[in-house]
Amino acid sequence: MRNKALCHERLESLISQAERSPYFASLTLAVVALCQDLGLENQPRICEDLQQLWLPTALDLAVIRRELGKTIIQGILGGQGTGKTTLCIILKLILNYLGFSVATLSLDDLYLTYAERQALQQQDPRLLWRGPPGTHDINLGLKIINQCLQQDDSVKILMPRFDKSAYNGAGDRTKSEAIAKPDILLFEGWFVGVQPLSEDCFNHPSALITSENIQFAQDNNQRLKAYLPLWDKLDRLIVLYSEDYRLSRQWRQEAEHKMIATGKTGMSDEECDRFVEYFWQALHPELFIKPLTSTADLVVEIKSDRTLGKIYRFSNL
Repeated sequence: MRNKALCHERLESLISQAERSPYFASLTLAVVALCQDLGLENQPRICEDLQQLWLPTALDLAVIRRELGKTIIQGILGGQGTGKTTLCIILKLILNYLGFSVATLSLDDLYLTYAERQALQQQDPRLLWRGPPGTHDINLGLKIINQCLQQDDSVKILMPRFDKSAYNGAGDRTKSEAIAKPDILLFEGWFVGVQPLSEDCFNHPSALITSENIQFAQDNNQRLKAYLPLWDKLDRLIVLYSEDYRLSRQWRQEAEHKMIATGKTGMSDEECDRFVEYFWQALHPELFIKPLTSTADLVVEIKSDRTLGKIYRFSNL
C-alpha cells in the first residue's frame, strides 16, 4: 500500500508541474481542437477529462518509458462504445506533444483474412462474424510487438490494417502501414488481456442462459489460451468498463444510426442486437471482463452518457 501511495504522490506532482508549465495552455487548446474534430463539443468536460484521465495516463506512460528504456506495450481493453479509439487518439496527441513517438494497433488489425475466416466458419459454423477468439492471427501480433521491442531503432515495421467495409462488411486485410519503431505502442481491443477462466466458472453461469451459449463460451475460453503469449507482452493494461455492459447495445445502435444518416450502409437495430449479443455469448463481460477491474493497472468506469465515472489507478511506477 505504501508503494501505491508513493506512486500516486509522484503522479500528482507530475500533473501539478505540467499544469503550471507554459506548454499546458497550448496543449489544452490542441486537445480541445482534436476532440471537437472527433465530435466532442463540451469544452468543460474535455478539460475535466484531460485533467482526470488523459494527462495523468500520458505522464504515467512517459515516465515508465524513460525509466525502462524500451518500447512500452500499453494494452487497452473496452467493450463496444466505451471509447478505446478516442482514448488512443488523444493519448497519442499528448505523448507526441511530450516528445514521444506513438503507434496504435487494434486487435481488429490482426483478424484473419476473409478467405481464412471463411474456411474457419466451415470448421465451426458458430463463428458467424469476426470477433471471438480464434478469428485473429496471433503470430502476426507477436511479430509486430517483437519488432517494436527490438534494440535496433532504425527498424521499419509494417503495421497491419483491416478494412471492415470489404466484402459487404465482412472485412479483409488492407495495405499495411509502414512505421518507425515507436516509443509507446497502444494495443487496443475488446478482449485484450482477458484471461481464460477455470472450468468451474461454467457450472452455474448466471450470465449464460442456454446450454448452447455455455458450450460456445467454454470453447472460446479454450481458444483464449492461445492469446496468452500475446498478453504476456503487455507492460500495462487499462480497462474501460461501462457501468452496465448492456449499454453497448444502445451505443452500437447509435453508431449505426449516425452512419446511416451520412448515407453509409449500417445495421438495423435488430441486426445490432444480434451482433452485440454474439460478442456477449463469446466472452460474456460479467464472466470474462469484470474480473480484470480488480487487477488492471487502470480501470475507468464509463457512465451511460459516456462521461467518466470512478477511476482506479494502480501505477507500476
